Amino acid sequence: MKNIDKVSLENAYRLFETGDIDDIEIGTYKGLQQIHLYLFNQLYDFAGQTRTQNIFKGGFRFATAMYLIDILVKIQRMPENTFEEIITKYVEMNIAHPFVEGNGRTMRIWLNRILKIRLQKLVNWQYVGKILSAKKELGKLPRQYAKG
Repeated sequence: MKNIDKVSLENAYRLFETGDIDDIEIGTYKGLQQIHLYLFNQLYDFAGQTRTQNIFKGGFRFATAMYLIDILVKIQRMPENTFEEIITKYVEMNIAHPFVEGNGRTMRIWLNRILKIRLQKLVNWQYVGKILSAKKELGKLPRQYAKG
């Protein structure tokens, strides 16, 4: 698994360094597939392909495979004019989880591409985990100390 992470990260760097990211469709499922294929080609036989089986993670069931294509069409049609619309589209795509593996890294690149083109904004993902961890720790504090 570590080799897959290492190679897919190297592929992600190459996607940007070569300018190949500029050839990726923005905000579409096809664009998401293009990113997934670029990152995981030669690592997974299913790179860039929509999953056909149901998947679960931590007791959460992602979108049912039987309805996945219909869901992806609806997500693709969602607007992406404001920050809220773009984040809503990203959340829906995350719930759909269209690939067997590699959804997270693929969707983070996809989201940043939409944000950059539509709003000239980017998410610095290295801080997201730290913020979520801090919020989780705050939830453990007694109520009188958790107010912000």
